[in-house]
Amino acid sequence: MFKFLKGVVGGSGTGPKDLPYNIGDPYPSAWGSWTHCRGTSKDDGSPVSIFSLSGSNAQDGHLAAGRNGVKRLRTVRHPNILSFLHSTETETIDGATTKIVIYIVTEPVMPLSEKIKELGLEGTQRDEYFAWGLNQIAKAVSFLNNDCKLVHGNVCLASVVVTQTLDWKLHAFDVLSEFDGNNEAAGPLLQYAWLVGSQYKPMELVKSDWAAIRKSPPWSIDSWGLGCLIYELFSGMKLSKTEELRNTGSIPKSLLPDYQRLLSSMPSRRLNTSKLLENSEYFQNKLVDTIHFMEILNLKDSVEKDTFFRKLPNLAEQLPRQIVLKKLLPLLASALEFGSAAAPALTALLKMGSWLSTEEFTVKVLPTIVKLFASNDRAIRVSLLQHIDQFGESLSAQIVDEQVYPHVATGFSDTSAFLRELTLKSMLVLAPKLSQRTISGSLLKHLSKLQVDEEPAIRTNTTILLGNIANYLNEGTRKRVLINAFTVRALRDTFSPARGAGIMALCATSSYYDMTEIATRILPNVVVLTIDPDSDVRSKAFQAVDQFLQIAKQYHEKANSGDTTGPASVGISSLPGNASLLGWAMSSLTLKGKPSEQAPLAPVNTSAPLSSTTSNASSVMDTPTTAPAHVSSRTELTDQPVPESPTSTDGWGEVENGIHEDNECEKDGWDDIEPLEEPKPSPALANIQAAQKRPVTLPVSQPKQATSVRPKNTAKAIKDEDDDLWGSIAAPAPKTSSKSLNLKSSATVDDDDPWAAIAAPAPTTKAKPLSAGRGRGAKPVASKLGAQRINRTSSGM
Repeated sequence: MFKFLKGVVGGSGTGPKDLPYNIGDPYPSAWGSWTHCRGTSKDDGSPVSIFSLSGSNAQDGHLAAGRNGVKRLRTVRHPNILSFLHSTETETIDGATTKIVIYIVTEPVMPLSEKIKELGLEGTQRDEYFAWGLNQIAKAVSFLNNDCKLVHGNVCLASVVVTQTLDWKLHAFDVLSEFDGNNEAAGPLLQYAWLVGSQYKPMELVKSDWAAIRKSPPWSIDSWGLGCLIYELFSGMKLSKTEELRNTGSIPKSLLPDYQRLLSSMPSRRLNTSKLLENSEYFQNKLVDTIHFMEILNLKDSVEKDTFFRKLPNLAEQLPRQIVLKKLLPLLASALEFGSAAAPALTALLKMGSWLSTEEFTVKVLPTIVKLFASNDRAIRVSLLQHIDQFGESLSAQIVDEQVYPHVATGFSDTSAFLRELTLKSMLVLAPKLSQRTISGSLLKHLSKLQVDEEPAIRTNTTILLGNIANYLNEGTRKRVLINAFTVRALRDTFSPARGAGIMALCATSSYYDMTEIATRILPNVVVLTIDPDSDVRSKAFQAVDQFLQIAKQYHEKANSGDTTGPASVGISSLPGNASLLGWAMSSLTLKGKPSEQAPLAPVNTSAPLSSTTSNASSVMDTPTTAPAHVSSRTELTDQPVPESPTSTDGWGEVENGIHEDNECEKDGWDDIEPLEEPKPSPALANIQAAQKRPVTLPVSQPKQATSVRPKNTAKAIKDEDDDLWGSIAAPAPKTSSKSLNLKSSATVDDDDPWAAIAAPAPTTKAKPLSAGRGRGAKPVASKLGAQRINRTSSGM
């Protein structure tokens, strides 16, 4: 009664209710009386294969053999034997008829005959795939015969299935039995041998000569079956009678001798499958060797791995594409994820991934790449950054912001200049996917430090990056940061490509500045560079002046017509020679120890989203950092000097480049430079004239005084930065405009120019009048960017 109720409940729908799987559509073919269906798990929807065997009588021999197959499949485990997941048996009663169904649930597989049609391989690629598959089946048969002393008894095309990774696996264990060669009983060795078609049986099995079978090696029956499989595989037809095995026209020549030995008429002379694996020339091809190397990767040393993975990208192009994507790619991803693969493997992974659709790439490759960003292997990190343009667009904004960027950001402070530069360039791809909080709170802070990096090319490329990501900054960030990064730092760099990058950055971001900023902060800084020693910088400076003057003229015309809205940017296209506007500068490694000041901003291998090469101008960083005293790089001594400060003619140089540098330790590199006031010539000129008439005596211990003036203020500035990230950028409270003319204390500012203190007193929140820097007796001052102070500090050390 209980069995009846169980059968009634379980026999409806898509399968028995105690089977935690849904039964789907059947495949056209299966072994014996079994039905092979697709299926899915009721828990997570994962795919499975479901084999079912039904019988109307409890004494049905098919059911008994099926139960034997379930038991054997559950207990025998091997990589090349079908993986067992679940089984159940149901019984339903329909009137006077009882129906018993056995279900076996396995990993998702497809009949080999169907998979061969689906792949459609031809020529060499087909032979290589068949060799790999036969190699796997031979391993399974050898395991059963030699290790387990079992006889499968039914090896043929129908007993082989193919997994989603295109692995061949042996199943159909209904006939499987122990080989009892020492048993002299006359009973059958294979209880269910009657299930096997006569065309697949060797002569001794056809005659049921169990005595001869017991005297034969345990592999004799299955070696014959393997020969039948080889025939069906290469002929493309199901074996209908034993005599067809003599037709060897379709068998590859390298396999033919082994094929004939497998089908020897004498059981004792049949080839052992283990010997077939060891000695057959047929199994020695690129596909088999490649997959075999990947499967035993942990046993290889680092030299072998490195050599293999460097060859793999080119080798993968020669192998069957479907096998590479479904078999090699998962193996490679797993090896990288668990650390057994070397860094060059990432190149092969990305090349294989490029053959996938966007959806497949996201599922099969991206998860591995995201995990690799957490690797401590520097070679892996370098390889990721070098190829980030190949997969960066596929990363979601959330993954970049939460999982990728925190690991990438460690490269900003790496001791290797090469890794710092790669990290910097990777931001061109990642920055658009970062949140404003991450950009303002982290990215711009790192970029601020890189803009004063010791490597000149890194400084230049930082400005280039800022120009490229400007449109991803919010308006408030751009207002606080852009001009400061491009004028205070880039235009005053000792490295000429960095100065050129700063000019181009200002031009590219001209639409973000109002007329007041252009007139009071941009043009005065750019005009200075029209006398730069570097011709390329001078050319860019003149172009920039023309562009900003054109903006000013447009503003003037609008103002006259009553329209005082913001000036319309002329646009980058109006500037001649700006084809390389946002391209990367040369590599820092190339420049190391031999900076080429006169070289233009040559674009190098950039993946800038804007176009091939639009330079470094568009954006700046949001985070203040204290600019170190050594603003220029260690190659600075070989760099060309920036133009001398034109203080004696325009009153700007001393204010921005002289004493301002002495207080640089109190700044963060992003501070606003106050706009110029209207000149008040009378008091200033009177002071200058009076100073010119009286002698100035310089203190002897000047360097000590200079160093003693700053520590207190420096400590205070650092504390203020900790309290308020943007405190240094906000305009400070105004101080009194009157300055003491203490010659002794101010003389410490400039060792070479005794009038420097008068011409340009210590900076306040209000800029000094233009006339304050003029004086007939003033000497020409040294180069910009605090070179005097840097040289003085160096000599003191």
